[in-house]
Amino acid sequence: MIVLFSCSFISPIKEKKNNKIPNIIIFLVDDMGLMDTSVSFLTDEKNCPKEFYLNKLYSTPNMEKLAKQGVRFSNFYAHSVCSPSRSTILTGQNSARHGVTNWIRPEFNNKGDFGPTNWNWEGLTKDKITLPKILKEAGYKTIHIGKAHFGPIGSEGSNPMNLGFEVNIAGSSIGQPGSYLGTDNFGNSKGKKKRAVKGLEIYHGKEVFLTEALTLEAKEVITQSKEEGKPFFLYMSHYAVHSPFQSDIRFKENYENKNISEKAKAFATLIEGIDKSLGDIVRHVRNLDLGENTILLFVGDNGSDAPLKIENNYSSSFPLKGKKGTHWEGGMRVPFIASWITPTEKNLLQRKLPIKSGYIQEQMGSIMDFLPTLCDITSTTIPENYIMDGFNLKKQFLGKKNRKRKESFLNHYPHKHRSSYFTSLVEMNWKVVYHYQVENTPKYELYNLKTDPFESTNLASNKPIRLKKMMKALQFELQSKNALYPIRNNKVLEVVIP
Repeated sequence: MIVLFSCSFISPIKEKKNNKIPNIIIFLVDDMGLMDTSVSFLTDEKNCPKEFYLNKLYSTPNMEKLAKQGVRFSNFYAHSVCSPSRSTILTGQNSARHGVTNWIRPEFNNKGDFGPTNWNWEGLTKDKITLPKILKEAGYKTIHIGKAHFGPIGSEGSNPMNLGFEVNIAGSSIGQPGSYLGTDNFGNSKGKKKRAVKGLEIYHGKEVFLTEALTLEAKEVITQSKEEGKPFFLYMSHYAVHSPFQSDIRFKENYENKNISEKAKAFATLIEGIDKSLGDIVRHVRNLDLGENTILLFVGDNGSDAPLKIENNYSSSFPLKGKKGTHWEGGMRVPFIASWITPTEKNLLQRKLPIKSGYIQEQMGSIMDFLPTLCDITSTTIPENYIMDGFNLKKQFLGKKNRKRKESFLNHYPHKHRSSYFTSLVEMNWKVVYHYQVENTPKYELYNLKTDPFESTNLASNKPIRLKKMMKALQFELQSKNALYPIRNNKVLEVVIP
Protein backbone atom coordinates (compact mmCIF):
# COMPACT_ATOMS: atom_id res chain seq x y z
CA MET A 1 0.00 0.00 0.00
CA ILE A 2 1.33 3.45 -0.92
CA VAL A 3 1.16 5.96 1.92
CA LEU A 4 1.07 9.59 0.82
CA PHE A 5 1.04 12.86 2.73
CA SER A 6 0.10 16.32 1.52
CA CYS A 7 2.38 18.52 3.66
CA SER A 8 5.56 20.10 2.30
CA PHE A 9 8.77 20.70 4.26
CA ILE A 10 9.30 24.41 3.64
CA SER A 11 7.78 26.47 0.85
CA PRO A 12 10.01 26.12 -2.21
CA ILE A 13 11.93 29.12 -3.48
CA LYS A 14 12.81 29.89 -7.06
CA GLU A 15 16.33 28.77 -7.79
CA LYS A 16 18.87 28.16 -10.49
CA LYS A 17 18.41 24.89 -12.30
CA ASN A 18 20.11 22.54 -14.73
CA ASN A 19 23.20 21.73 -12.66
CA LYS A 20 24.73 18.56 -14.09
CA ILE A 21 25.36 16.76 -10.80
CA PRO A 22 23.58 17.13 -7.45
CA ASN A 23 24.92 18.35 -4.14
CA ILE A 24 24.82 15.54 -1.57
CA ILE A 25 24.34 15.63 2.20
CA ILE A 26 24.67 12.50 4.31
CA PHE A 27 23.21 13.54 7.67
CA LEU A 28 24.54 10.88 10.06
CA VAL A 29 23.47 10.70 13.71
CA ASP A 30 25.52 8.72 16.22
CA ASP A 31 23.63 6.05 18.20
CA MET A 32 20.22 7.07 16.84
CA GLY A 33 17.96 4.05 16.62
CA LEU A 34 14.71 3.51 14.78
CA MET A 35 12.52 4.64 17.69
CA ASP A 36 14.48 7.76 18.79
CA THR A 37 12.17 10.07 16.84
CA SER A 38 8.60 11.26 16.51
CA VAL A 39 8.63 9.85 12.96
CA SER A 40 6.90 6.47 12.82
CA PHE A 41 9.09 4.08 10.86
CA LEU A 42 7.34 0.88 11.93
CA THR A 43 4.16 0.01 10.05
CA ASP A 44 1.05 -2.08 10.43
CA GLU A 45 -0.11 -4.88 8.13
CA LYS A 46 -1.31 -2.30 5.58
CA ASN A 47 2.09 -0.52 5.51
CA CYS A 48 0.64 2.48 7.33
CA PRO A 49 2.83 4.18 9.96
CA LYS A 50 2.21 2.85 13.47
CA GLU A 51 3.00 5.05 16.45
CA PHE A 52 4.48 3.70 19.68
CA TYR A 53 5.28 5.19 23.08
CA LEU A 54 8.80 6.30 22.17
CA ASN A 55 7.53 8.16 19.09
CA LYS A 56 5.45 10.26 21.48
CA LEU A 57 8.39 10.90 23.82
CA TYR A 58 10.62 12.61 21.25
CA SER A 59 10.08 15.77 19.24
CA THR A 60 11.58 15.80 15.74
CA PRO A 61 9.37 18.04 13.58
CA ASN A 62 12.02 18.58 10.90
CA MET A 63 12.42 14.83 10.47
CA GLU A 64 8.65 14.60 10.18
CA LYS A 65 8.66 17.19 7.40
CA LEU A 66 11.52 15.46 5.61
CA ALA A 67 9.68 12.12 5.77
CA LYS A 68 6.50 13.67 4.38
CA GLN A 69 8.30 15.06 1.33
CA GLY A 70 10.59 12.07 0.76
CA VAL A 71 10.81 8.32 1.28
CA ARG A 72 11.50 6.57 4.57
CA PHE A 73 12.57 2.94 4.97
CA SER A 74 10.97 0.74 7.63
CA ASN A 75 13.64 -1.97 7.26
CA PHE A 76 16.97 -0.21 6.95
CA TYR A 77 20.02 -1.93 8.44
CA ALA A 78 23.36 -0.85 9.86
CA HIS A 79 25.96 -2.73 11.83
CA SER A 80 25.36 -2.91 15.57
CA VAL A 81 28.23 -0.57 16.54
CA CYS A 82 29.65 2.59 15.00
CA SER A 83 33.06 2.14 13.33
CA PRO A 84 31.91 -0.83 11.20
CA SER A 85 28.90 1.17 9.97
CA ARG A 86 30.94 4.29 9.25
CA SER A 87 33.52 2.32 7.30
CA THR A 88 30.72 0.61 5.38
CA ILE A 89 29.10 3.92 4.38
CA LEU A 90 32.40 5.07 2.87
CA THR A 91 33.27 1.78 1.14
CA GLY A 92 29.98 0.13 0.18
CA GLN A 93 31.30 -3.07 1.73
CA ASN A 94 30.02 -5.22 4.57
CA SER A 95 32.16 -5.09 7.71
CA ALA A 96 33.04 -8.77 7.29
CA ARG A 97 34.74 -7.80 4.02
CA HIS A 98 36.52 -4.56 4.99
CA GLY A 99 37.50 -6.04 8.36
CA VAL A 100 36.48 -3.19 10.69
CA THR A 101 34.20 -5.45 12.73
CA ASN A 102 34.30 -3.62 16.08
CA TRP A 103 34.17 -0.03 17.30
CA ILE A 104 37.73 1.30 17.26
CA ARG A 105 39.22 2.26 20.60
CA PRO A 106 41.58 5.14 19.82
CA GLU A 107 44.37 4.04 22.18
CA PHE A 108 44.67 0.26 21.73
CA ASN A 109 43.37 -2.86 20.04
CA ASN A 110 40.04 -3.80 21.65
CA LYS A 111 39.53 -7.12 19.92
CA GLY A 112 38.14 -8.78 23.06
CA ASP A 113 39.40 -11.90 24.82
CA PHE A 114 38.59 -14.17 21.89
CA GLY A 115 38.45 -11.68 19.03
CA PRO A 116 40.42 -12.30 15.82
CA THR A 117 43.97 -11.01 16.20
CA ASN A 118 44.18 -9.52 12.72
CA TRP A 119 40.81 -7.75 12.51
CA ASN A 120 41.23 -4.34 10.88
CA TRP A 121 41.52 -2.29 14.06
CA GLU A 122 43.66 0.33 12.29
CA GLY A 123 40.58 1.15 10.20
CA LEU A 124 40.46 2.72 6.76
CA THR A 125 43.73 3.62 5.06
CA LYS A 126 44.93 5.98 2.32
CA ASP A 127 44.89 3.25 -0.30
CA LYS A 128 41.25 2.29 0.35
CA ILE A 129 38.65 3.18 -2.27
CA THR A 130 36.07 5.44 -0.61
CA LEU A 131 33.01 7.42 -1.59
CA PRO A 132 34.63 10.84 -0.92
CA LYS A 133 37.65 9.88 -3.04
CA ILE A 134 35.39 8.94 -5.94
CA LEU A 135 33.34 12.12 -5.63
CA LYS A 136 36.40 14.33 -5.22
CA GLU A 137 37.81 12.93 -8.45
CA ALA A 138 34.50 13.82 -10.09
CA GLY A 139 34.84 17.47 -9.09
CA TYR A 140 33.04 17.58 -5.77
CA LYS A 141 34.13 19.62 -2.78
CA THR A 142 34.19 16.85 -0.18
CA ILE A 143 33.47 17.96 3.38
CA HIS A 144 33.68 16.05 6.65
CA ILE A 145 32.14 17.64 9.74
CA GLY A 146 31.91 16.03 13.18
CA LYS A 147 32.63 12.50 14.30
CA ALA A 148 34.99 10.42 12.15
CA HIS A 149 36.14 7.36 14.13
CA PHE A 150 37.65 5.64 11.08
CA GLY A 151 40.95 4.70 12.76
CA PRO A 152 42.91 4.85 16.05
CA ILE A 153 45.31 7.56 17.16
CA GLY A 154 48.19 8.01 14.70
CA SER A 155 46.61 5.90 11.96
CA GLU A 156 45.89 7.12 8.44
CA GLY A 157 42.18 6.74 9.10
CA SER A 158 42.27 9.08 12.08
CA ASN A 159 42.43 12.00 9.64
CA PRO A 160 39.44 12.08 7.23
CA MET A 161 41.55 14.07 4.75
CA ASN A 162 43.49 10.86 4.09
CA LEU A 163 40.25 9.22 2.99
CA GLY A 164 39.21 11.69 0.32
CA PHE A 165 37.79 14.62 2.25
CA GLU A 166 39.05 18.02 1.16
CA VAL A 167 37.78 19.66 4.36
CA ASN A 168 37.77 18.17 7.86
CA ILE A 169 36.18 19.95 10.79
CA ALA A 170 36.27 18.27 14.23
CA GLY A 171 36.88 14.73 12.96
CA SER A 172 39.57 12.52 14.52
CA SER A 173 40.05 9.10 16.09
CA ILE A 174 37.58 9.68 18.94
CA GLY A 175 34.10 8.19 18.98
CA GLN A 176 32.50 10.44 21.59
CA PRO A 177 33.07 13.99 22.83
CA GLY A 178 34.77 14.84 26.11
CA SER A 179 31.96 17.37 26.52
CA TYR A 180 29.15 18.87 24.48
CA LEU A 181 29.64 22.24 26.19
CA GLY A 182 31.56 25.16 24.73
CA THR A 183 32.18 26.28 28.30
CA ASP A 184 34.11 23.02 28.76
CA ASN A 185 35.95 23.69 25.49
CA PHE A 186 34.30 20.48 24.21
CA GLY A 187 36.53 18.40 26.46
CA ASN A 188 39.74 20.36 26.03
CA SER A 189 39.65 21.45 29.67
CA LYS A 190 41.36 19.67 32.56
CA GLY A 191 40.34 16.06 33.09
CA LYS A 192 38.45 15.60 29.84
CA LYS A 193 41.16 15.74 27.16
CA LYS A 194 41.06 12.03 26.39
CA ARG A 195 38.01 12.53 24.15
CA ALA A 196 38.40 16.22 23.36
CA VAL A 197 36.90 17.51 20.12
CA LYS A 198 39.54 19.39 18.12
CA GLY A 199 39.22 22.23 15.65
CA LEU A 200 36.44 24.25 17.25
CA GLU A 201 38.55 26.65 19.26
CA ILE A 202 36.54 29.71 18.18
CA TYR A 203 33.66 28.40 20.31
CA HIS A 204 35.72 27.68 23.44
CA GLY A 205 34.42 29.33 26.57
CA LYS A 206 31.12 30.24 24.91
CA GLU A 207 27.57 29.17 25.74
CA VAL A 208 27.26 27.01 22.65
CA PHE A 209 26.37 23.34 22.39
CA LEU A 210 28.50 21.04 20.22
CA THR A 211 25.58 20.19 17.93
CA GLU A 212 25.03 23.88 17.23
CA ALA A 213 28.73 24.59 16.67
CA LEU A 214 28.96 21.83 14.06
CA THR A 215 25.81 23.12 12.38
CA LEU A 216 27.23 26.65 12.14
CA GLU A 217 30.41 25.25 10.59
CA ALA A 218 28.37 23.25 8.07
CA LYS A 219 26.40 26.29 6.98
CA GLU A 220 29.58 28.27 6.46
CA VAL A 221 31.29 25.63 4.35
CA ILE A 222 28.15 25.13 2.24
CA THR A 223 28.22 28.86 1.52
CA GLN A 224 31.90 28.61 0.56
CA SER A 225 31.11 25.77 -1.83
CA LYS A 226 28.52 27.86 -3.62
CA GLU A 227 30.92 30.80 -3.88
CA GLU A 228 33.52 28.47 -5.41
CA GLY A 229 30.95 27.21 -7.91
CA LYS A 230 31.55 23.58 -6.97
CA PRO A 231 29.06 20.85 -6.15
CA PHE A 232 29.52 19.66 -2.58
CA PHE A 233 29.41 16.36 -0.76
CA LEU A 234 28.78 17.03 2.93
CA TYR A 235 29.26 14.15 5.37
CA MET A 236 27.47 15.79 8.32
CA SER A 237 28.36 13.42 11.15
CA HIS A 238 27.09 14.56 14.54
CA TYR A 239 28.64 13.38 17.79
CA ALA A 240 25.15 13.46 19.27
CA VAL A 241 23.35 11.48 20.47
CA HIS A 242 26.26 9.48 21.93
CA SER A 243 27.08 9.69 25.63
CA PRO A 244 27.93 11.69 27.73
CA PHE A 245 24.25 12.48 28.15
CA GLN A 246 24.54 16.21 28.77
CA SER A 247 21.39 18.26 28.47
CA ASP A 248 21.10 20.69 25.57
CA ILE A 249 19.83 23.67 27.55
CA ARG A 250 17.86 24.96 24.55
CA PHE A 251 15.36 22.11 24.94
CA LYS A 252 15.67 21.17 28.62
CA GLU A 253 12.33 22.59 29.75
CA ASN A 254 10.48 20.49 27.17
CA TYR A 255 11.19 17.34 29.20
CA GLU A 256 11.09 18.53 32.81
CA ASN A 257 7.69 16.94 33.42
CA LYS A 258 8.44 13.64 31.66
CA ASN A 259 8.43 10.56 33.87
CA ILE A 260 11.89 9.39 32.84
CA SER A 261 15.38 9.57 34.36
CA GLU A 262 17.52 12.70 34.18
CA LYS A 263 19.84 10.95 31.72
CA ALA A 264 16.89 10.02 29.53
CA LYS A 265 15.70 13.63 29.62
CA ALA A 266 19.15 14.78 28.56
CA PHE A 267 19.11 12.22 25.73
CA ALA A 268 15.78 13.62 24.53
CA THR A 269 17.31 17.11 24.36
CA LEU A 270 20.17 15.70 22.26
CA ILE A 271 17.60 14.26 19.84
CA GLU A 272 15.79 17.58 19.59
CA GLY A 273 19.09 19.37 19.01
CA ILE A 274 19.84 17.05 16.10
CA ASP A 275 16.45 17.78 14.62
CA LYS A 276 17.04 21.54 14.88
CA SER A 277 20.37 21.07 13.11
CA LEU A 278 18.58 19.24 10.29
CA GLY A 279 16.08 22.06 9.91
CA ASP A 280 18.77 24.76 10.04
CA ILE A 281 20.84 23.10 7.31
CA VAL A 282 17.80 22.53 5.10
CA ARG A 283 16.78 26.19 5.41
CA HIS A 284 20.30 27.37 4.73
CA VAL A 285 20.58 25.29 1.55
CA ARG A 286 17.24 26.66 0.36
CA ASN A 287 18.20 30.23 1.19
CA LEU A 288 21.24 29.77 -1.04
CA ASP A 289 18.97 28.65 -3.90
CA LEU A 290 20.54 25.19 -3.86
CA GLY A 291 17.58 23.13 -2.61
CA GLU A 292 16.39 21.76 -5.95
CA ASN A 293 19.85 20.40 -6.72
CA THR A 294 20.62 18.96 -3.27
CA ILE A 295 19.72 15.48 -2.06
CA LEU A 296 19.76 14.67 1.65
CA LEU A 297 20.12 11.20 3.17
CA PHE A 298 19.30 11.05 6.89
CA VAL A 299 20.53 7.96 8.74
CA GLY A 300 21.64 6.53 12.09
CA ASP A 301 24.83 4.48 12.45
CA ASN A 302 23.54 1.70 14.73
CA GLY A 303 20.71 0.87 17.10
CA SER A 304 19.62 3.16 19.90
CA ASP A 305 21.67 3.64 23.05
CA ALA A 306 19.13 5.78 24.90
CA PRO A 307 19.56 5.41 28.69
CA LEU A 308 16.22 3.72 29.29
CA LYS A 309 15.48 0.77 31.56
CA ILE A 310 16.04 -2.69 30.07
CA GLU A 311 13.33 -5.30 30.72
CA ASN A 312 13.69 -8.79 29.22
CA ASN A 313 16.08 -7.37 26.61
CA TYR A 314 13.57 -4.71 25.47
CA SER A 315 14.54 -1.10 26.03
CA SER A 316 15.26 2.00 23.93
CA SER A 317 14.24 0.34 20.66
CA PHE A 318 10.91 -0.98 21.97
CA PRO A 319 8.93 -2.69 20.53
CA LEU A 320 12.03 -3.96 18.71
CA LYS A 321 14.17 -6.20 20.88
CA GLY A 322 17.65 -5.11 21.95
CA LYS A 323 19.63 -1.91 21.51
CA LYS A 324 23.09 -0.83 20.32
CA GLY A 325 25.64 -3.62 20.54
CA THR A 326 23.13 -6.48 20.51
CA HIS A 327 22.27 -9.12 17.93
CA TRP A 328 18.55 -8.34 17.92
CA GLU A 329 16.78 -6.00 15.50
CA GLY A 330 16.97 -3.07 17.93
CA GLY A 331 20.75 -3.16 17.55
CA MET A 332 20.76 -2.90 13.75
CA ARG A 333 17.59 -1.19 12.49
CA VAL A 334 18.10 2.54 11.98
CA PRO A 335 16.12 5.52 10.69
CA PHE A 336 16.67 6.33 7.03
CA ILE A 337 15.00 9.09 5.01
CA ALA A 338 15.91 10.22 1.49
CA SER A 339 14.63 13.46 0.00
CA TRP A 340 15.48 16.30 -2.30
CA ILE A 341 15.68 19.41 -0.15
CA THR A 342 13.29 21.26 -2.48
CA PRO A 343 11.25 18.67 -4.38
CA THR A 344 9.98 19.69 -7.80
CA GLU A 345 9.13 17.81 -10.98
CA LYS A 346 10.62 20.62 -13.08
CA ASN A 347 14.24 19.99 -12.09
CA LEU A 348 16.25 17.86 -14.54
CA LEU A 349 18.31 16.19 -11.80
CA GLN A 350 15.19 15.21 -9.93
CA ARG A 351 13.74 13.74 -13.09
CA LYS A 352 16.77 11.46 -13.24
CA LEU A 353 16.29 10.48 -9.59
CA PRO A 354 12.66 10.93 -8.62
CA ILE A 355 11.89 10.34 -4.94
CA LYS A 356 8.32 9.46 -4.08
CA SER A 357 6.76 11.90 -1.65
CA GLY A 358 5.54 10.54 1.68
CA TYR A 359 6.27 6.92 0.78
CA ILE A 360 7.20 4.19 3.26
CA GLN A 361 9.48 1.64 1.62
CA GLU A 362 9.16 -1.80 3.21
CA GLN A 363 11.82 -3.52 1.12
CA MET A 364 15.13 -3.85 2.89
CA GLY A 365 17.90 -1.30 2.44
CA SER A 366 21.22 -0.87 4.20
CA ILE A 367 24.19 1.42 4.69
CA MET A 368 26.04 -0.69 2.12
CA ASP A 369 23.79 0.92 -0.51
CA PHE A 370 25.08 4.49 -0.16
CA LEU A 371 28.17 4.17 -2.37
CA PRO A 372 26.57 2.40 -5.36
CA THR A 373 23.51 4.68 -5.25
CA LEU A 374 25.41 7.96 -5.04
CA CYS A 375 27.95 6.92 -7.65
CA ASP A 376 25.11 6.07 -10.02
CA ILE A 377 23.14 9.30 -9.59
CA THR A 378 26.32 11.37 -10.02
CA SER A 379 27.48 9.30 -13.03
CA THR A 380 30.84 8.77 -11.36
CA THR A 381 33.01 5.79 -12.11
CA ILE A 382 33.71 3.06 -9.59
CA PRO A 383 37.13 1.47 -10.18
CA GLU A 384 36.97 -1.72 -12.18
CA ASN A 385 36.95 -4.98 -10.19
CA TYR A 386 36.05 -3.16 -6.96
CA ILE A 387 33.83 -5.43 -4.86
CA MET A 388 30.73 -3.82 -3.36
CA ASP A 389 28.11 -5.47 -1.19
CA GLY A 390 25.43 -2.81 -1.58
CA PHE A 391 22.69 -2.19 -4.14
CA ASN A 392 21.39 0.84 -6.00
CA LEU A 393 18.41 2.39 -4.17
CA LYS A 394 17.05 4.38 -7.14
CA LYS A 395 14.10 2.09 -7.83
CA GLN A 396 13.23 1.91 -4.13
CA PHE A 397 13.33 5.71 -3.88
CA LEU A 398 10.69 5.75 -6.59
CA GLY A 399 8.43 3.61 -4.41
CA LYS A 400 9.02 0.38 -6.29
CA LYS A 401 10.59 -2.91 -5.34
CA ASN A 402 14.05 -3.71 -6.67
CA ARG A 403 13.69 -7.34 -7.65
CA LYS A 404 17.37 -7.57 -8.53
CA ARG A 405 18.64 -6.78 -5.05
CA LYS A 406 19.59 -9.47 -2.59
CA GLU A 407 17.40 -8.99 0.46
CA SER A 408 19.90 -10.01 3.09
CA PHE A 409 22.05 -8.30 5.70
CA LEU A 410 25.00 -9.86 7.49
CA ASN A 411 26.12 -8.49 10.84
CA HIS A 412 29.39 -10.14 11.84
CA TYR A 413 30.60 -9.35 15.36
CA PRO A 414 33.48 -11.59 16.58
CA HIS A 415 34.11 -9.40 19.64
CA LYS A 416 32.75 -8.71 23.13
CA HIS A 417 29.90 -6.28 23.76
CA ARG A 418 26.32 -6.46 25.04
CA SER A 419 25.96 -9.39 22.63
CA SER A 420 29.31 -11.08 22.13
CA TYR A 421 30.96 -13.26 19.49
CA PHE A 422 28.06 -13.71 17.08
CA THR A 423 27.05 -13.49 13.46
CA SER A 424 23.50 -12.74 12.37
CA LEU A 425 21.92 -12.95 8.95
CA VAL A 426 18.59 -11.47 7.91
CA GLU A 427 17.33 -12.97 4.66
CA MET A 428 13.86 -12.01 3.44
CA ASN A 429 11.51 -12.79 6.36
CA TRP A 430 13.94 -14.98 8.29
CA LYS A 431 16.75 -14.22 10.68
CA VAL A 432 19.36 -16.54 12.11
CA VAL A 433 21.90 -15.79 14.84
CA TYR A 434 24.96 -17.96 15.39
CA HIS A 435 26.76 -17.68 18.72
CA TYR A 436 30.39 -18.80 18.69
CA GLN A 437 30.78 -21.01 21.72
CA VAL A 438 33.00 -18.92 23.97
CA GLU A 439 30.19 -18.06 26.40
CA ASN A 440 27.18 -19.81 27.91
CA THR A 441 24.67 -18.89 25.20
CA PRO A 442 22.44 -20.93 22.89
CA LYS A 443 24.32 -21.76 19.72
CA TYR A 444 21.46 -20.87 17.36
CA GLU A 445 18.56 -18.44 17.30
CA LEU A 446 15.99 -18.43 14.50
CA TYR A 447 13.15 -15.94 14.01
CA ASN A 448 10.42 -15.38 11.46
CA LEU A 449 10.43 -11.58 11.26
CA LYS A 450 7.14 -11.49 9.34
CA THR A 451 5.11 -13.27 12.01
CA ASP A 452 7.34 -12.36 14.95
CA PRO A 453 8.98 -8.98 14.18
CA PHE A 454 9.91 -8.40 17.81
CA GLU A 455 11.85 -11.70 18.16
CA SER A 456 9.87 -13.18 21.02
CA THR A 457 10.11 -16.85 20.00
CA ASN A 458 13.30 -18.72 19.08
CA LEU A 459 12.33 -21.30 16.43
CA ALA A 460 15.73 -22.99 16.17
CA SER A 461 14.49 -26.22 17.73
CA ASN A 462 11.13 -26.24 15.94
CA LYS A 463 12.35 -25.48 12.41
CA PRO A 464 15.47 -27.66 11.84
CA ILE A 465 15.22 -27.57 8.03
CA ARG A 466 14.86 -23.79 7.92
CA LEU A 467 17.66 -23.42 10.47
CA LYS A 468 20.04 -25.51 8.37
CA LYS A 469 19.17 -23.55 5.24
CA MET A 470 19.76 -20.22 6.98
CA MET A 471 23.02 -21.40 8.55
CA LYS A 472 24.32 -22.53 5.15
CA ALA A 473 23.49 -19.09 3.79
CA LEU A 474 25.24 -17.46 6.76
CA GLN A 475 28.31 -19.62 6.25
CA PHE A 476 28.42 -18.77 2.54
CA GLU A 477 28.21 -15.03 3.26
CA LEU A 478 31.11 -15.23 5.72
CA GLN A 479 33.29 -17.33 3.42
CA SER A 480 32.63 -15.16 0.37
CA LYS A 481 33.74 -12.08 2.32
CA ASN A 482 36.84 -13.75 3.83
CA ALA A 483 35.50 -13.05 7.32
CA LEU A 484 37.65 -13.52 10.40
CA TYR A 485 36.45 -15.64 13.31
CA PRO A 486 36.88 -15.65 17.10
CA ILE A 487 39.84 -17.60 18.46
CA ARG A 488 39.85 -19.71 21.65
CA ASN A 489 42.84 -21.71 22.88
CA ASN A 490 44.63 -20.92 19.60
CA LYS A 491 41.79 -22.54 17.66
CA VAL A 492 39.71 -20.63 15.10
CA LEU A 493 36.03 -21.00 15.88
CA GLU A 494 34.31 -21.31 12.52
CA VAL A 495 30.62 -21.80 11.89
CA VAL A 496 29.10 -25.20 12.65
CA ILE A 497 26.10 -26.23 10.54
CA PRO A 498 23.46 -28.13 12.58
